[in-house]
Amino acid sequence: MPSISHRGAALPASPIRKLAPLADSAKSRGVKVYHLNIGQPDIRTPRIGLEALRSIDRPVLEYTSSDGLLAVRQKFVDYYRRFGVSVSPDEMIVTTGGSEAILFALLSCLDAGDEVMMTEPGYANYISFAQQAGVKVVPIPTSIDNGFALPPLAEFERYITPRTRALLLCNPNNPTGYLYSRQELDQISEIVRKHDLFLICDEVYREFSYSPEPYTSALTLPGCEQNVVLVDSVSKRYSECGLRIGMLVTRNRDVRAAAMKIAQARLCPPLVGQLVAAASTDAPDSYIKAIYDEYISRRDLLIAGLNSIPGVFSPSPRGAFYTMARLPVPDADAFCAWLLTDYQYKGATVMMAPGSGFYADPARGRDEVRIAYVLNRDDLSAALEILARALESYPDRLR
Repeated sequence: MPSISHRGAALPASPIRKLAPLADSAKSRGVKVYHLNIGQPDIRTPRIGLEALRSIDRPVLEYTSSDGLLAVRQKFVDYYRRFGVSVSPDEMIVTTGGSEAILFALLSCLDAGDEVMMTEPGYANYISFAQQAGVKVVPIPTSIDNGFALPPLAEFERYITPRTRALLLCNPNNPTGYLYSRQELDQISEIVRKHDLFLICDEVYREFSYSPEPYTSALTLPGCEQNVVLVDSVSKRYSECGLRIGMLVTRNRDVRAAAMKIAQARLCPPLVGQLVAAASTDAPDSYIKAIYDEYISRRDLLIAGLNSIPGVFSPSPRGAFYTMARLPVPDADAFCAWLLTDYQYKGATVMMAPGSGFYADPARGRDEVRIAYVLNRDDLSAALEILARALESYPDRLR
């Protein structure tokens, strides 16, 4: 039997999905599984998007241009204007989800062997995409003890080498829920300008910014107009994960030209997804406001519940709908697997994402998990009770 590629063998399994077979097995035994492992909102897709889906009446579901339908890009010009961002349709490429936008950005901005800095813990797929592109991830450590705050400027400087080409930032952050302030972003822009780096900024969760200060997009940072490459997606804000519609936005003409060559190779983003996503940008403000309020309510319930469990600590997220929690266990990977294979309470158990998968060095975060608060309050309360009782029963619990 032929061997697979070294690249394929070396890629890390997703911490978000790698325990899925264990969850499927638990369900087959009749165990209810509360999914806190994946950022799949239970919020309803906006009605205007569903109506657009139902009303599609085209004789042919044709290819679109590789950068997406012009009418769709124009709708997103209007969308970004609401956040004080002025871009043109020519400065964006519609992608197959935010994931493809991340890969396009890495392939367009960095060569194999180049380095990209990112705060750690970071979104697990960043690490995977970087490896696929032959790019080395240089982690900038943050700590759960201070809520994953951005380290001082000097800390970033310490990690910059002649091969450093980009800084990858997620704001608000997945997996920590950390929200970078305007002051912190100004510090980042100073580093970017000083070292002539690309700033690849994932702003998928911008609507879920739980701060009284206005949200700051990287596209508004002065002096960084040619450095910023924005990654975006409709998956979370409109609960349209299955549409697979994202966006790469940059004012850098050379980056767009490179990304378009890659985009042409995959022909085009999904037609039906584009039509629904464009319609969804007209969802009323009340739709986003209701989701915003719901996530704050869920966050407050979850964080209070986690921190009431002996030995558990989680800082309060200021954005997105995730938190990292430290558990009184030596190996969260083993604990998360045990929950699915050996434990149930009242016929149910909990699925979480082991924290080690969100670190470039899997030896870090061994006692942490990422939790997505995408379930309703009743389900979150039930999941918290299961977690508390499971930790009491876990044979390897730290005392």
